[in-house]
Amino acid sequence: MDKRWLLDRAQQYWLLGRFDKPIGIFILLWPALWALWLASDGKPDLRVLTVFCLGVVLMRAAGCVINDYADRDFDPHVERTKQRPIAAGRVTPKEALVVFAVLCLVAFGLVLLLNGYTILLSFVGAFLAASYPFMKRYTQLPQAYLGIAFGWAVPMAFAAQTNHIPLVAWLLYLAVLLWALVYDTMYAMVDKEDDLKIGVKSTAILFGAYDRHIMAVLQVIIVGLLLLVGHLKLLGGAYYTGVLIAAGLSVYQQKLIFKRDKALCFKAFLNNNWFGLAVFVGMVLDYGLR
Repeated sequence: MDKRWLLDRAQQYWLLGRFDKPIGIFILLWPALWALWLASDGKPDLRVLTVFCLGVVLMRAAGCVINDYADRDFDPHVERTKQRPIAAGRVTPKEALVVFAVLCLVAFGLVLLLNGYTILLSFVGAFLAASYPFMKRYTQLPQAYLGIAFGWAVPMAFAAQTNHIPLVAWLLYLAVLLWALVYDTMYAMVDKEDDLKIGVKSTAILFGAYDRHIMAVLQVIIVGLLLLVGHLKLLGGAYYTGVLIAAGLSVYQQKLIFKRDKALCFKAFLNNNWFGLAVFVGMVLDYGLR
């Protein structure tokens, strides 16, 4: 095979999986790390930790690939997405499905290193990841479905670490679900005008003029759930400081989206990386200081 062709394919598949934009990896990774640290009382099994970190990278890429496949008829009409590999004609839909299958198979190979309970849960996770991109055709709440999919790492992490999913795991799962709903609504606000033209559904459209208000209420609930998780796990000051910083970042995000400026809405979305990091650092310090 021609070396230049192989390099071009590698580059296009890299872009297709959005490896050049790691924000999606981080906001998927933080909840998995939260769950692993909570499930293990700050001492996650190294094999489990490695599998989840690599799995997050692979499944986020797989999600991006199947998303672009699902949106191949929409993306050419949206300013932000028209240069994506499939939309621009640099990768065929058939190629994308092959890349998606390979990423999922490698991720599943990693899951096989874990216990049977986690393997069973991984089938649910794979279904959620594969079906999410099609939800924007059928529901006004695709961002909530994204939260269901992204948050699935939480029960999986508890299952992998303890072979059990306690109440605190489901509370954390709810917090992650709502968090994804909030930050993906911020993301959807960027594309709101284009989505209205082409008939794509989103919470940014559904919430209308009350988008900021609804997200503010959800952010309060998210912080409340994180505080409740800390209480149930008997965490201390370092964790609560991390949650307090995260709450402050939520206020900052509200400031950014106040005028619904596209660039600032996208900046608010990106800021959620720091939200996740703040909670995680607080958690690590809390367990580390014991």
